[in-house]
Amino acid sequence: MLQSKLFSKTKKDIPADEQARNAQLLIQAGYVFKEMAGVYTLLPLGMRVINKIENIIREEMNAVGGMEMKTSIIQTKDAWEKTNRWSDDVVDVWFKTELKNGTQVGLSFTNEEAYTNIMKQYINSYKDLPVYPYDFKEIFRNEARSKSGMMRGREFYWKALYSFSKDKDEHDMFYEKAKIAYMNVFRRAGLEDKTYLTFASGGTFAKYSHEFQTISDAGEDIIYIDKNKNIAINKEVFNDEVLEELNIDKNNLVEEKAIEVGNIFSLAFKFSDPLDLNYKDQDGEVRPVYMGSYGIGITRLLGTIVEVFADEKGIVWPESVAPFQIHLLSLSKDKESEVYKQAKNIYDKLVEDDIEVLFDDRENKSAGEKFSDADLIGIPLRVVISEKSLEKGGIEIKKRNETESKIVSIEDFLEEYK
Repeated sequence: MLQSKLFSKTKKDIPADEQARNAQLLIQAGYVFKEMAGVYTLLPLGMRVINKIENIIREEMNAVGGMEMKTSIIQTKDAWEKTNRWSDDVVDVWFKTELKNGTQVGLSFTNEEAYTNIMKQYINSYKDLPVYPYDFKEIFRNEARSKSGMMRGREFYWKALYSFSKDKDEHDMFYEKAKIAYMNVFRRAGLEDKTYLTFASGGTFAKYSHEFQTISDAGEDIIYIDKNKNIAINKEVFNDEVLEELNIDKNNLVEEKAIEVGNIFSLAFKFSDPLDLNYKDQDGEVRPVYMGSYGIGITRLLGTIVEVFADEKGIVWPESVAPFQIHLLSLSKDKESEVYKQAKNIYDKLVEDDIEVLFDDRENKSAGEKFSDADLIGIPLRVVISEKSLEKGGIEIKKRNETESKIVSIEDFLEEYK
């Protein structure tokens, strides 16, 4: 991509109406546009990052047998009334409206009822189980307060998978696979060293649910980490009984603030019973389907990555989710100069080899402005070509998370990235 053609521009000033560091940087760097508190439009750079995160999640869900689909955002009240979650007294975050014929509808704030209602049409026999459908979709929640940027939105993007199993044993087998798949997602997104499987309340269906919590001062949760066992306990269930059951020594725990980036739940029969999602077993007996829920907030994960890795200069993307692999800077305002011609040649060769590169070819920006923008945007590798670098034998390269740069020949650089 040519940076001169990128319509989104960087901003020098921090948005005055934005408190969250993640949103401040994403707006400044041109990744998102703020519509209102808790509502953001993804601009081209932001969309590229979201696509990277989504593809990582898709690969890990498919690897454990997930089947991707796409559920409707508009929900009629029929299924939700059966679980008593249509009532505003029970769920106070609905966005509701009416069709022109007077039919009441709501915008999805979660997906359990929707999936259960759909599966009623396709699950009849034990031979139809287990099944693990999932989708990526927009979710809407009418939050009273929304000041955490991308991490608590009124509109956000997520992945939700629901497991439908014959019984608890079959469910538990998949649940353990899901734990590993989720940790794979956060490892591949660059958060492995800061993300912990965290024991949390299991509600009325299981002893525990499991959250995936990433250490950050921007977090809203308090967790207690046993770094030797690589697990954590949410403050909401932290007590002596839990410590004993998990065989954890209180003296080995470290208290941290953290961001919940994912969660998995055993749902048992909470939704299959009221919605009559049943199957016939091998003996012809009618039994309820055993369910589980597995969620990741993708835009929340985007904001978390920014919070965790950003420095005083701007965003620092892990390579796996960065919008581009390379940020190429031409420090020439003359497109007839040798500097620009060499830079354009490098750009063309990288694109030819399917390397993702953002080429700062802007003629109206100084070297200082280009360096500042590169730091703010946060692409992992900065490649600079200037008269000075050519005199020294090639191009100057520097990783975003390092302070030292080095000069390499153009030939060696292109050979490395073939």
